[in-house]
Amino acid sequence: MTKPMNFEEPVVKLREKIEELKEVAKTANVDMSGEISTLESRLQQLETKIYTNMEPWDRVQVARHAQRPTTLDYIEQIFSDFIELHGDRSFGDDEAIIGGIASFDGQPITIIGHQRGKTTKENIRRNFGMPHPEGYRKALRLMKQAEKFNRPIICFIDTKGAYPGKAAEERGQSEAIARNLFEMAGLKVPVISVVIGEGGSGGALALGVANKLYMLENSTYSVISPEGAASILWKDASLAKQAAEAMKITALDLKEMDIIDGIITEVAGGAHRDVQAQANYLKDCLHKSLSELNTLSEQELIESRYDKFRKIGEFIELES
Repeated sequence: MTKPMNFEEPVVKLREKIEELKEVAKTANVDMSGEISTLESRLQQLETKIYTNMEPWDRVQVARHAQRPTTLDYIEQIFSDFIELHGDRSFGDDEAIIGGIASFDGQPITIIGHQRGKTTKENIRRNFGMPHPEGYRKALRLMKQAEKFNRPIICFIDTKGAYPGKAAEERGQSEAIARNLFEMAGLKVPVISVVIGEGGSGGALALGVANKLYMLENSTYSVISPEGAASILWKDASLAKQAAEAMKITALDLKEMDIIDGIITEVAGGAHRDVQAQANYLKDCLHKSLSELNTLSEQELIESRYDKFRKIGEFIELES
């Protein structure tokens, strides 16, 4: 069993107690409905208290939850007729990024997303959702294909970052990411990106140059992990909680700075609590955003994407 997160421990323990009472009532044929109802009411109050007062580090833990829905989970719930496409036509197929063609509300679209695993075996297969350069080149191939056939592109971001290994660097990791940034800026079709878990460094940004960028309520988006930032700033990775607060990596922070276009509400306790309900929230957002972007011309799409990123950040000009 996965060890519960610290801030969630009271909720987890109360849920376990309720399940124990239900099992006792069932096996011993004893009426414990009153006690169970009281505990369920207390659980609801506790969840409301905890999940409406989450700190940045708490959201980091939820974003990393082992059972958090992945790209494939959302594809299954939201889209129909999905056909996965493989390979970058140069080196190989990187399973840390998946992509293909599907139907969304009757419209053909291209889906691209980071894919991590939920078990150790699957994470090894998916390289823990950290792509090699061939993964980003596969993504770019599918983007250019979507542009050729006038299909909107939907990207799901969920990675700690691009794989930093020697082999990845030898095959041009930095160039592959930079190429994606350059090419995505000029795509003539609508591009929507959603951070569904962790959005780490350039490995996330390589799928993030979009007309509309959204984040799930408990996802994170940052140039480096809190542990990495703490190691650099204070030479102590254990200060990750303080780093998470200082870095402004939550959806609320990024919306306040106008880096993202919107926040997608999560079910109480995180998206892993109810994948279908969470997929419905995401579907509503995609439908609204795609309806808006479909009305824009090719030039308007490019210009809106350009303007979006030019407006990010603040500066003051000083007279010389």
